[in-house]
Amino acid sequence: MFNRIRNIKIILVAVAILIAIATLFTSNYLIRDLQQEERQRMEVWAEAMRSLNSADENTDLNLVLQVINGNNTIPVIVVDKEGNVQTHRNLDMKFEADEDSMSILQQKSADMIEAGHSIRIYPNEVESDTLPLADTEYIEICYDESLMIKRLALYPYILLAVVVIFVVIAIFALFSSMRAEQNKVWVGLSKETAHQLGTPISSLMAWSTVLKENYPDDVLLPEMEKDVKRLERIAERFSKIGSKPEPKPEDVCEVIRRVTDYMERRTSNKVHITCALPSEPVIVNLVASLFEWVAENLCKNAVDAMEGSGSIRITIQESASQVALEFHDTGKGIAKSNFKNVFKPGFTTKERGWGLGLSLAKRIVEEYHKGRIFVKSSEIGKGTTFRVELPK
Repeated sequence: MFNRIRNIKIILVAVAILIAIATLFTSNYLIRDLQQEERQRMEVWAEAMRSLNSADENTDLNLVLQVINGNNTIPVIVVDKEGNVQTHRNLDMKFEADEDSMSILQQKSADMIEAGHSIRIYPNEVESDTLPLADTEYIEICYDESLMIKRLALYPYILLAVVVIFVVIAIFALFSSMRAEQNKVWVGLSKETAHQLGTPISSLMAWSTVLKENYPDDVLLPEMEKDVKRLERIAERFSKIGSKPEPKPEDVCEVIRRVTDYMERRTSNKVHITCALPSEPVIVNLVASLFEWVAENLCKNAVDAMEGSGSIRITIQESASQVALEFHDTGKGIAKSNFKNVFKPGFTTKERGWGLGLSLAKRIVEEYHKGRIFVKSSEIGKGTTFRVELPK
C-alpha cells in the first residue's frame, strides 16, 4: 500500500511536469511567431510614415493614411534624431499633475530602442545616400509589444498555476478517498475481530469459574484468569476502534505501570524496562484501554528493534499545557528519511511485520486524544526515542 501511494504521487507529479513543459514550449513558439508578425506590421507602418514625411502634392495619401490609422493595438512612439518625441499612438498614459509627459515618453522610447524594438527610417532617401551618416536626418519608430502578446506571455504561468491547483486537489481527493477506504477497513476488521473474540472469551470465563469451584487451590488458575482478562481487554480495544469513546481523567503513570508489568512478564530477561515517573499522579483525559495499546506497541517495537537484548526507558514530563511521554530504546535505530514513513500503513522493516502498529498508535493518539506522536530522535546502531504529547 505504501509503495502504491508513493507511485501514484510520482505519476501525478510527472504528468504535471510534462503538461508544464508542453505548455511553455507551445506558448513560446506562439509568442515568437506573433512577435515576428508584429515586427513585419511595424515595418509596413514605418514605410507608411516615411512615405507620409516625403510626400508631395502628387502623392496619393489614402493608402498611406489607411495603413497608419489601421494600427490600433501596437504602442508606438516616433522620435527624431535628437530623441525628441514627434508623436505617439496606442499608449495608455496616465500622468500626475507634476509629471513631465515628454520626459516620460522619451524614457519609454529609449527603453524600446534598448530592447531592440525600433525601426529607423530616412525621410529623404536620395539625400541620405549622398550626405555623411552623421548628418543624415532620420526618425526612429519605437514600438512595444501589443497587449495581446503581453497577455499571452502570462497565459502559460496562469495555466501552470491552474494545473498545480488541479494536481493538488486531485492528490488531496485521492488520498482522502484512500484514507476513508482504509478507515472503513480498520473499523470493519476491528468490529469483526471484537465480535469473533466475544464468544470464546465468554466461554473461557465460564470455564474458569467452573475450574475455580472444582480446583480452588490450583496455582495455575490465577494466571489463566489474567490471560482471559487480557483477551477481554483486547476485545474491548477492538470494539472501540471506529467508535467515539469518551476520554476520562486517568493517571497516565498508572497506565504506564500496567503496560510495563505486562511487558516484563512477556519479554526476555535481557530486556530491561525502566520508568522515570513523577511521584504524584499525572491526570490526563484518556481512553485508557486504547492508550495502553499505544504504549504496548511502542514497547513491542522497541523489543523487536533490540533483537531481544537491550533497555527501554520511559519518562513522563508534565508542563502547564501538556504531558509528554518518551520511549527510548537501545535498538538498531531508524534512518532519518523514514521518521514520518514509520507511521504510514504498510511501512515496516520487519520480515514478518504488517506495518500497522505505529499507524494504529498514531490514529489513537491524534484522533482519540488530540495529541501527537513522532520520532524525536534516532541514530543507527544506538537507538530511537519516540515522543507522545497529550494536551492537559
